Amino acid sequence: MANSNLTQAKNAKNDEFYTQWADIEREVQAYPEFDRDVFRDKTILCPCDDPEWSNFTKFFALHFREYGLKKLISTSYAVESKNYRDGYQLTLFEQNDPKFDADKTRTHGKIFVLESGDINRDGTINIEDLKWDYLEGDGDFRSNEVKRLRAESDIIITNPPFSLFREFLAWIVEADSAEVAEQDRQKAARLGYIGDYTRLGNSSWFTNLDHGRRHQPLPLMTMADNLKFSKHKEIKRKTAYDRYDNYDAIEVPFTDAIPADYKGVMGVPISFLDKYCPEQFEIVGMCENIDLYALKTKVYSTAECQQAYLDKF
Repeated sequence: MANSNLTQAKNAKNDEFYTQWADIEREVQAYPEFDRDVFRDKTILCPCDDPEWSNFTKFFALHFREYGLKKLISTSYAVESKNYRDGYQLTLFEQNDPKFDADKTRTHGKIFVLESGDINRDGTINIEDLKWDYLEGDGDFRSNEVKRLRAESDIIITNPPFSLFREFLAWIVEADSAEVAEQDRQKAARLGYIGDYTRLGNSSWFTNLDHGRRHQPLPLMTMADNLKFSKHKEIKRKTAYDRYDNYDAIEVPFTDAIPADYKGVMGVPISFLDKYCPEQFEIVGMCENIDLYALKTKVYSTAECQQAYLDKF
């Protein structure tokens, strides 16, 4: 049922899926447990999160002092930009505020800001101290208005619109220069602490923040032992691992078949990313990106490709 719901949501561009508090707590707490200062003096942006409905802003507001945050910014979409606009219900939080505008609330996004001031003077800083206002536009993360907030922020944490996931990921990467991106190649987006967090694995955390699980080395057999004892028929009883014809690398079709004693380049399945340990491996490239082009040891001509195709028949 979960897979069916998400597929229907993708087709209908229904993006109103909210992350549960327990999942946020389990994932986010792993970062300060690994590095207690990971959020200290940082500005966090939640660019797709109305705190009246989403738990992300509520969570970071609750832990504002504990994490030592500098600033929390949360933006939400205008009602008219949402698929549930006909069933949208105003909350007392908005209706009772002097700034409330019945027209703007349907056409404009909102911005919520939490800083170190205890506005209501109750002795703590939490969601009750949020300041809010209407945005100039509808709150779309692709707008120049929200891009300016992105530039102000140190960390972006959110549950992006389901139908725009790839575009949202590109929007995050867009904020980094090519130089920074190259320096941080080993810190690229990867599965978070809890990885897939539904039973069917159709919802996942992605992050470039560090957590302890990432530094657990994979237990692996030697190449000789894999060839002799592997549970995979593609490996067991072979005399050697297959090699790529135009790459100086061996083919490793299963993560648990990575040979512990091989020091060269290996082609591994995408599932390896969930088990990547930077102290154990170096990622040199992925698919047909520029790094792998540099690894090519043979480039076929058009005639050679045509002949190889004809040789199949």
